[in-house]
Amino acid sequence: MALPVDTLTTAPARNPGAPDLGARAPAAFAPAVPPEAPLAMPVQDLRRWDPARARAVPSRRAPVAARLFVFGGALALTVYGAVQMYEVVSVAGSTTWLQWLLLVLFTLNFSWIALAFASGLLGFVSLLRRRGQAHPSGPLTRRTAVVMPVYNEATARTFAAVEAIRASIEATGEGARFDYWILSDSTQSDAWVAEERAFLALRARLGDGARLYYRHRPKNHHRKAGNIADFVTRWGGHYDHMLVLDADSLMSGDCVVRLAAAMEADPDAGIIQSLPLIINRNTLFARLQQFAARIYGPVIATGLALWSGRDGNYWGHNAIIRTRAFAEQCGLPDLKGKPPFGGHVLSHDFVEAALIRRGGWSVYMLPDLAGSYEESPPSLIDVAIRDRRWAQGNLQHSRIIGAAGLTLATRQHFATGIAGYVASPLWAAQLVVGIALALQTAYIRPEYFSTEFRLYPVWPRFDPVRALQLFGITMGILLAPKLFGLILALLDGPVRRASGGALRLVASALIETLASALLAPIAMLIQSGSVLQILLGRDTGWNPQRRDDGSIPMRDIVRRHRWHTILGLVAGIAAFAIATSLFLWMSPTILGLVLAIPISWASGQLAIGLALKRLGLLMTPEEREPPAVALDAKAIEACNAADGFDDADALCALHADPALQTGHVAMLPASAPRPRGAIDPDHAMAQAKVVEAETIGEAADWLKPKERMALLHDRALLDRLTQLRG
Repeated sequence: MALPVDTLTTAPARNPGAPDLGARAPAAFAPAVPPEAPLAMPVQDLRRWDPARARAVPSRRAPVAARLFVFGGALALTVYGAVQMYEVVSVAGSTTWLQWLLLVLFTLNFSWIALAFASGLLGFVSLLRRRGQAHPSGPLTRRTAVVMPVYNEATARTFAAVEAIRASIEATGEGARFDYWILSDSTQSDAWVAEERAFLALRARLGDGARLYYRHRPKNHHRKAGNIADFVTRWGGHYDHMLVLDADSLMSGDCVVRLAAAMEADPDAGIIQSLPLIINRNTLFARLQQFAARIYGPVIATGLALWSGRDGNYWGHNAIIRTRAFAEQCGLPDLKGKPPFGGHVLSHDFVEAALIRRGGWSVYMLPDLAGSYEESPPSLIDVAIRDRRWAQGNLQHSRIIGAAGLTLATRQHFATGIAGYVASPLWAAQLVVGIALALQTAYIRPEYFSTEFRLYPVWPRFDPVRALQLFGITMGILLAPKLFGLILALLDGPVRRASGGALRLVASALIETLASALLAPIAMLIQSGSVLQILLGRDTGWNPQRRDDGSIPMRDIVRRHRWHTILGLVAGIAAFAIATSLFLWMSPTILGLVLAIPISWASGQLAIGLALKRLGLLMTPEEREPPAVALDAKAIEACNAADGFDDADALCALHADPALQTGHVAMLPASAPRPRGAIDPDHAMAQAKVVEAETIGEAADWLKPKERMALLHDRALLDRLTQLRG
C-alpha cells in the first residue's frame, strides 16, 4: 500500500543551488502513486431518499436550547425591529405603498443581522464561561491521507506547505499513519511541469520512504470536487480518513494528529472541521481580514458550532473526513440546465456536508482546536473575484435546499449562505426606497385625500426621534459581534499582550471597524452586481486565486470601480439637494463609494499594511509569535523559490533535463487509443509545429497553451521534442 516509513522529524537542510533531480538514473524513479485501491462513489439522488439507507446511530440530544436561544432571540429582535419601523413610517396613522415596501425590506435585512447577533451572543457567553477543552491525541491506529488539491498554483508555496506540515506531523511521532498527496488539476503547462519538478526534488530529498505522492488529471472534470472524487474512487480504499487542505493551508502536526484522534474516538463522525486562522498577511486589506478573523472569528464560529451541534457545515479545507462515508454519500450529481444554476455543483463543500449528514454521519466543528491556518486574498478586488464564485455557488444551492432527506439544520445552512448574498441587493433596495421616500416628501405634492373615504388627510410623515433610535439599535446589533470579540481579547492576557496591549488592541478594532464601514457600500454594490449577473445567467468560470502581496495596476482599479464612484457622486448630490439631514445620514455610504478607487488601491498596498504593523496595529498573537510550522514553511518556500521551478518554461525544462523527461513520461496516465477519424485539433497542431521546428526555442514560441498541454500528454511528441537543438 504505502512505501516504507522514513524517520524524518524535521525539515531537511537545503542547498538552493543544488539540481532538482541530481544524477539519479531514470530507473531510480519510484512510482508517483501507489497501486490503486478503488472505492465506489455512487452519484446521489437529490429528489428521493429512503431513510432506511441512513446508518443507525445512537440517540444524541440535539442542541435544542442553543437553537431556541439563537433563532428565538433572532425572531424576537426581528419582530421588535419591524414594529419599531412600522411606528416610524406610520406616525400619521396611514402608510403608503413605498413605506410598506421600506418596512418589508427593513424587516428582511434586520432579520439577517439579528440572527448573526444572537449566534454571536451565544458564542460570547460560551467563551466567557469556558476554560479550555481537551481534545483527543495519539496514539493513532488508522491511516490518513493528507491531500492538497492544486490548480495552477505556485509550487514554491504549495510544496513548502506540504513539506512543513509533513515535518511537523513527523515530529509528533505519529508520522507512520499519514501519507501525503498533491492532487493536480493544473491546466497550464508551466505549472504542471513545475509541480513535477518540485515533487521529484522533494521526494529525492526526503527519500523513498517519504510517503509522498503526486497525480495530475488530464482533464479537470468537475474542478475541485472532481479532483477529490478521482482520488477517492482510485486510492480511497487505502485510507480510513483524508485530511483535505487548500493551496494556502497550513496545519501544525499536533492539530492534524488531534483531528485524526477525534475521528478515531468518534465512530459516528463523518467530517470534523477545524477553524483556520489567517496568517502571513501584510497588505492593508489582508491585515484587516487577519485581525478580524483572529479577534472576532472565534465568537462567531463558537456560536455557530454550538447551535449546529452535529449538524454542522464544511468549508472545503482544513477538515478531516471519513473516507468510506464520503464515498458512500457524496457522489455529486450534475444539476439540470446550464450554469450558473445548472451543471456541476460549484460550492460542493456545503452539499457534501449535507449529504454525509443525510447518510447518518455527524458533521461538527472544533473551533478551539489550535494549529489550523490559511491565507487570504491581498486586496478588495481579489476578494471580489473569489466572492463572485462563492455567490454563484451559494445561489445555486437554491436548487438543492429542498433535496429529500436533509436535516432542518442543513437547510438552515443553505438558507444562511443564500441570504448572505441576497442581503446585499436587499440593502441596496432599502437604500433606494429610502431616498425615494425622502424625494417624495421634499418635491412631490402629497395626495392628502385618497380615493378611499377618510375623515382626515394622509400626511406622508416619519417619526424622526424613533427613526434615530432604531438606527442606533440597528448599528448596535450589527457591531455587537465585533465588540464581543474585542472584550474577550481584552480579558485574555496573552492575546491582549500579543496584540500590542489594550490601547493598541482597541485602536486596531476602531481602525478595522472604520475600514469595514467604508468598504461595506463597495462590497454591497459588488455583491449586488454579482447576484444580478447570476440571475441573468452569466457563469463565473474558475480562475486560480492570486495569493501574493502584489498590488493591482491602477487602470484595473479604475475600470472596476469607476461606476461605484459615479454612483456615489450622484447619490451624494441628490441627497444633499433633497435634505442636509439625508446627506448626513447617508454620508458613510456616500463616502465609501466616492472614495472607492483610492480605497481599493490602498487595500492592496504592502507599504500601508507594514506601516501599521510597525506601529503595532492590527497585530495578532500568531503574527507576534509565528507558529513553528509557518516559520518552517516560509524558510522552505524561500529555498523553493531559489530553485526557479515556477519561472521556467516547461518545454525548455524538459528539453534540458532528460531525467525530468523520464520522470514526466513515467507519471503520465495510460491513454486510450484514439478512434480513427477523431482528430484533436490541438494535438494535430502541436505535432505539426514540433515536426517543423528545428530548435526548442522555435517550438516554445510556436506552441499555444492548449497545444503545449497536448504535447505534454503525448510520449512520441515528447521524444521528438528532445531531438530538437538547444
